Amino acid sequence: MPELPEVETVRRGLDRYTLDRAITGTEVLLPRTIAHPDTPEEFSFGLHHTKIQTWHRRGKYLYAQLAEQDTQQPAGCLGVHLRMTGQLLWVESSTEVHKHTRVRLFLGKDWEIRFVDQRTFGQMWWIPPSQQPEQVMTGMGKLGPEPFDPAFSIEYFAAKLQKSSRNIKTVILDQNLVAGLGNIYADEALFLSKIHPETPANQLAFAQIELLRESAINVLQTSIDSGGTTFSNYLSVEGTNGNYGGMAWVYNRTKQPCRVCGTPIAKMRLGGRGTHYCPQCQANSAG
Repeated sequence: MPELPEVETVRRGLDRYTLDRAITGTEVLLPRTIAHPDTPEEFSFGLHHTKIQTWHRRGKYLYAQLAEQDTQQPAGCLGVHLRMTGQLLWVESSTEVHKHTRVRLFLGKDWEIRFVDQRTFGQMWWIPPSQQPEQVMTGMGKLGPEPFDPAFSIEYFAAKLQKSSRNIKTVILDQNLVAGLGNIYADEALFLSKIHPETPANQLAFAQIELLRESAINVLQTSIDSGGTTFSNYLSVEGTNGNYGGMAWVYNRTKQPCRVCGTPIAKMRLGGRGTHYCPQCQANSAG
């Protein structure tokens, strides 16, 4: 599943190409992709002749503020969640339509946004101007603070971790705790903090928690600067790969030598997630 850096990369690409462009038409090729309103026809009617003002990201959700093309009055929002394999691609309308294309949004005669989704778990919403995005995209209202938000303070983070005896890897993947931190960057942040992923959260010393918070923020920023990590079906809106994977410390490097100590990177499953770590660098982490 695309994580915060990948979704932020997509958001920036959409801002680059689609702002102030009118949505002149839509084609819904897989009706169940539309989570709201009830029918593809209502979705298309809500978007028709609106203009994209700006794109926002909240956790792994994307939503665009819309305005009426003629009056500039608020026209609601267009929401998207990529889920496991979703892609939002900015393409010329003459480009051959991929078999996994689920929704097409036409922005003028020559260009369009295509929502391509192999596994079909991705969703799109039209939120009317009378409602806030989190009222319709209900999962968004349950998210914790963004990693870059001042609300994700060391005091907040420490207080949350001290209340849980679950392993630290599982705890920091909880989107109610912090929004957007997923499997890849949890592994990376734990490595940089020298914390074993099985360590109970409430056994970490304050200094370790502080380092983990800083490491999570830094690794997310590094990945954003690199255009994210290419894995599975992730592509930017231009159809290009992310570059973070080539510099990853542990993620997807099973049996390869640790970049610090040379010990082969190990992999196990925690909470149903593949978890990468260095048995040497992360051996003794409990405070």
